Amino acid sequence: MGPVKSLDHYWNDRNPVALALYPLSLLYTAVVLLNRARHRHRNRYRPRLPVRAVIVVGNLTVGGTGKTPMVVWLCGLLKDHGYRPGVVSRGYGGQARHWPQSVTPESDPAQVGDEPVLIAIRGGCPVYVDPDRNRAARALLAAHDCDIIVADDGLQHHALRRDLEIVMVDGQRRFGNGLCLPAGPLREPPGRLDEVDFVVVNGPPRPGERAMQLTGTLALSVQRPEQVMALAALCGRRVHALAGIGHPPRFFDMLTAAGLEVIPHAFPDHHPYTVDEIRFDDGLPVLMTEKDAVKCRGMAGPEHWFVPVSAVPEPALASAILRAVQALDRLHSLR
Repeated sequence: MGPVKSLDHYWNDRNPVALALYPLSLLYTAVVLLNRARHRHRNRYRPRLPVRAVIVVGNLTVGGTGKTPMVVWLCGLLKDHGYRPGVVSRGYGGQARHWPQSVTPESDPAQVGDEPVLIAIRGGCPVYVDPDRNRAARALLAAHDCDIIVADDGLQHHALRRDLEIVMVDGQRRFGNGLCLPAGPLREPPGRLDEVDFVVVNGPPRPGERAMQLTGTLALSVQRPEQVMALAALCGRRVHALAGIGHPPRFFDMLTAAGLEVIPHAFPDHHPYTVDEIRFDDGLPVLMTEKDAVKCRGMAGPEHWFVPVSAVPEPALASAILRAVQALDRLHSLR
């Protein structure tokens, strides 16, 4: 008997396993639609958060789509134009005993989640985590003078009243077989895309979508991030590559495209690393994603490097988002 395949192996097409799970998919979809309708009704009577806009950045599918770099880019865009953004997130994987939690670059990812720590490092704005995003937002606003809330991975958290929705799409995998969990990778039916404000594709866009690329040209020491080298300096060399993200092959492909000979080591998203998993004792450099690096800071050696990536959306997206925020300003001022 061969190895047991993970469920996502069957999400690329409508194979017998996916079709066998289809009845559960219908049940899941019904629950999702009822939950969304319930919260939309309640949100009619909930007061708005006292900010200019609440912007949600999320996924329609399970797995990585470039959402975290997009949140970092969005925070930079808003700050560059005079806004004061703050970020709220669920803090997936965090084991804190009390919520909400303020996240700083020095926070322990085991307590508050790896992505919030990364956003705190790169975003340069206040970050609060709580499974209840409304509670996180109220705590953030009580402690900081923010005028825009950016909700990281909050598309399906319908209890949070929002003004703008940005959905990230993986341009390679897109929506798989088009079915909802567990038969496919969708968290909500594909028709949900018709309701959002922006669909941003990490890869080639289709009509009505916005293009984005992830770029990374530098490697930074995990032990001493001030120590930097060009990724091109490793061209032609064998390296170990670690990735505990939603879609590890994307990281490996980026390194291969830069000319590195990659020995890949894929782990589940949000994986809690051990020392044995990141050390290989063969003298080769070990490269990892920035999200992995925040969890490995205390056990990395001089051979460990991380490659930060940045979102580079099409120029028209920035102006479109700013126009939408300005329109919300005018709308709220009339109420």
